[in-house]
Amino acid sequence: MKATPPPAKRRRGPRLAVLALVFCSLLVPIAFLFNRFPAVYVTDERPQQEIDLPSFGRMGLERSGGVTVVKPEDGSGANAETKDTPEMIHRGGINSHHHSDNVPSKVSANPKVPPPPKIEPLKPKAKSVPVPVQRTEVISGNNMKPAKVQNADDVEKAKACQLEFGSYCLWSIEHKEAMKDTIVKRLKDQLFVARSYYPSIAKLKGKEALTRGLKQNIQEHERVLSESIVDADLPSFIKSKIEKMDQTIGRAKACTVDCNNVDRKLRQILHMTEDEAHFHMKQSAYLYNLGVHTMPKSHHCLNMRLTVEYFKSAPLDSDDSAVHKFNVPDHRHYVILSKNVLAASVVINSTVSNSEETENVVFHILTDAQNFYAMKHWFGRNSYRESAVHVINYEHIILENLPEFSSQQLYLPEEFRVFISNLERPSEKTRMEYLSVFSHSHFFIPEILKDLKKVIVLDDDVVVQRDLSFLWNIDMGDKVNGAVKFCGLRMGQLRNLLGKATYDPQSCAWMSGVNVIDLEKWREHNVTENYLQLLKKFQHNDDEASVRAAALPISLLAFEHLIYPLDERLTISGLGYDYAIKEELVRNSVSLHYNGNMKPWLELGIPDYRKYWKRFLTRDERFMDECNLEKLVLS
Repeated sequence: MKATPPPAKRRRGPRLAVLALVFCSLLVPIAFLFNRFPAVYVTDERPQQEIDLPSFGRMGLERSGGVTVVKPEDGSGANAETKDTPEMIHRGGINSHHHSDNVPSKVSANPKVPPPPKIEPLKPKAKSVPVPVQRTEVISGNNMKPAKVQNADDVEKAKACQLEFGSYCLWSIEHKEAMKDTIVKRLKDQLFVARSYYPSIAKLKGKEALTRGLKQNIQEHERVLSESIVDADLPSFIKSKIEKMDQTIGRAKACTVDCNNVDRKLRQILHMTEDEAHFHMKQSAYLYNLGVHTMPKSHHCLNMRLTVEYFKSAPLDSDDSAVHKFNVPDHRHYVILSKNVLAASVVINSTVSNSEETENVVFHILTDAQNFYAMKHWFGRNSYRESAVHVINYEHIILENLPEFSSQQLYLPEEFRVFISNLERPSEKTRMEYLSVFSHSHFFIPEILKDLKKVIVLDDDVVVQRDLSFLWNIDMGDKVNGAVKFCGLRMGQLRNLLGKATYDPQSCAWMSGVNVIDLEKWREHNVTENYLQLLKKFQHNDDEASVRAAALPISLLAFEHLIYPLDERLTISGLGYDYAIKEELVRNSVSLHYNGNMKPWLELGIPDYRKYWKRFLTRDERFMDECNLEKLVLS
């Protein structure tokens, strides 16, 4: 008789694998909620990454005629110790159409870099060009909305919040709602007090009934709060519960207990509550950044529909006269770097709508390969008075004509977050500014547009409200870049970032947005070659993050002594983060610059400023209707 074989052992491998997968699936959402990923957020047009730069020298700040002036303690130049410390966070990052967890971590810029080539001595200051505006106001404290009065603690909290979460803090303050559910708040307060007394009461002899009553009331309050978060959800008998808890707490307070134990328990509850509040703030900040740094679905739809339509439809007839305009040096040429169809169209539409003559106006849009065909089809379908629009595939032209340059990627204007506080007046609110400068791609414009002599470079988050014709009549002398200066930041304050480079410590930073560029002087001063030499010294790694981190010091050094100061009334900056700008000032400005995170094409854009951008959106465009973008016009 054959022996019965033993039962086969069950294989535990698959079961363990399934359990491991389940465990991992639980960990990933938890990690997401706690925001354990690197501080890198995906963006629609300007990918952003936070990069810690070296600490800056301290500087004293004072107001003079509405302009922030930096006062070094001594005149020893770049190495002088000053009184305040601004902190800067760079906008760099990853591809704009998806979010990746495999992103570079924080990078610190090394201040120890070899000195760049010496630059000519400082020449006499050029005079600012007068700007035709309706009013002659300047940007000063009187032009800002009155700020809310804050005590020292609130100022410190606001500073810490902005350092950690950036413009989210400004947005959250503006959208903060007063707590209306007073009964729920009272229930929570009662619960905290009862929990703080319970451990001490439980240790007292002869207080068993009070201990049971306190425990029962705590459990009932917890049950009610787990089911109700607003007053409307509370049960009808809640008043009796509150009265019962008040009586129980009163009896507990009447007992002789160790106050240190109660105090310790209250502090524990306070710390737990603060941790919970910070956790929810991190969640909210993450969702805010996700909203401002990702391309909206409707915009992505528009790009895809235009691209598909470009290849499906017959080629649009090209205007030979328009093509002829592209390389005529005497015409008025504007250059826009953009990956956003709507943003570029608003810049063009606002410029031509406010121009008296457009027959000789040409716009050159530098875009990437992904958005090239969408741009091509959009501007082939839509005309802007008599102006011509030239769409250029930046990546293709760099690869074909300038193969010696290693990076063919299109970089849009870089934005740095600057924090400036005042130790002499600690109650004064810390100021956060967004400083936008030229990117890596801007320095190859003279190589791409070789036949042109002069151009005006416009950022794609700019709206023009007046005729810019007067800019073409400016005689900049030997200067290369006509720009609005930002004297809230001087090069001497960036000595740790600039290293041992030769520079004037009193030289102001400058802003991109609206820039008049003399391409002949650019080539004469070899600005592109100087930029590439500086890039080798400041670029610590051969990657995108390093290129973008170096944009600020290189832009300032490459154009030092080559900046022609334009009148500061030419453009109002900060419309992408500053809620405090008066509407009258915005309405009367020559141009508006929406630098910052809250771009006007996003739902999180500042409503008071978005209306100026939406005025120049293209109407009655079927692709906008198909992609649900009409609500952007109507909202």
